[in-house]
Amino acid sequence: MSIPEHVLVVGASAAGLTTAEALRRKGFGGRLTLLGAEDAAPYDRPPLSKQVLSGAWEPTRAQLRTADALDALDAEFLLGDPAVTLDAGRRSVRTASGAAVTADAVVVATGLRPRELPGQDGLRGVHVVRTVADALALRSDLLGAGRVVVVGDGVLGAETAATARSMGPAVYLVGPQPAPMTGQLGPLAAGHLADLHRRNGVALRTGVLLDALLSRDGAVTGVRLSDGEELPADVVVAAVGCSPATDWLADSGLVLDDGVVCDAHCRAAEGVWAVGDVARWHHRGLGRLLRLENRTNATEQALAVAGDIMGEDRPYVPVPYFWTDQYDVKVQVFGLLSAESEAEVVEGDPAEGRFVVRHEGPRGPVGVLGWRMPKQTRLHRASIVDHYTGPRPLENATP
Repeated sequence: MSIPEHVLVVGASAAGLTTAEALRRKGFGGRLTLLGAEDAAPYDRPPLSKQVLSGAWEPTRAQLRTADALDALDAEFLLGDPAVTLDAGRRSVRTASGAAVTADAVVVATGLRPRELPGQDGLRGVHVVRTVADALALRSDLLGAGRVVVVGDGVLGAETAATARSMGPAVYLVGPQPAPMTGQLGPLAAGHLADLHRRNGVALRTGVLLDALLSRDGAVTGVRLSDGEELPADVVVAAVGCSPATDWLADSGLVLDDGVVCDAHCRAAEGVWAVGDVARWHHRGLGRLLRLENRTNATEQALAVAGDIMGEDRPYVPVPYFWTDQYDVKVQVFGLLSAESEAEVVEGDPAEGRFVVRHEGPRGPVGVLGWRMPKQTRLHRASIVDHYTGPRPLENATP
């Protein structure tokens, strides 16, 4: 495919904006359009559950770029008008307002939609955390709350529980795992994370699911858990994961399966790419489809997609990476950890609150986790690079 004259990026958050910026840096001089569902200028999401929620940052500080930087991009921003359909063959997008935008190349960067709890709709005091408006609404309720229940023990749930506890109320963190973030950190580090939350006053309810929300007069009053326990609450936070925002692509002609299915170059069809949380692409190093929900991938994949649009023709084979900040601890993870991989402390000492853990799989090292040891963690990353970037036979070939 020749270099397009007009690129349309659907989604104006981190992945979409970074794709547009990378195109300009790589010499793209054509027409560039960014279509966003929200009215707000592009902003970062990781601070929403931490700095914005706590009030340490004004919401404007989470903006990804200044107005001058956005102007310098020489792009058309169509904000507050979500995409509702895509004709992949014609590379034409129709919006909620009825507008149609047709381009030579389309990049799908619509991210995720938060899942809600059963019975949540219209119930006061129950929140998700996905947008700036969500974070501000939750903050308003937290400031007057005495008891908070966070349902969901992944990254967002654990971060939100930590931030809510720092604001004063009693906090329960509820989830099905043996410890918060076991699936992302492995049992060893997750156990230390559980201890960290307990030391800071968060009450954990592990190995349980939500049975029902309790309410009176249209407002939440608590939750009932799958083991029968009832927890009173003024505020309930739903942090039970997200789904790729692909509903608008149902009749697009693209392959949809836990995201937009792409080849090793993040191409979903001729002239159509996907990037960020919504993209499920063929990772050649792993020999399988992979979808990552983190800020680092949004940036790295955007650079790869921009390069492919510009004809660089290189597969995207990253070493996955994410981090989380909770209380005074930064945890960094390179690779994909699991409860089945063997964990070994290779530096530091968990008893002293600073350590690095290497995870071994059947073929060797698959991941490295650092707990308050950022420099050492980056150095140990080298031991897992071959697992992710080494060639493997292609399986389950994608479009």
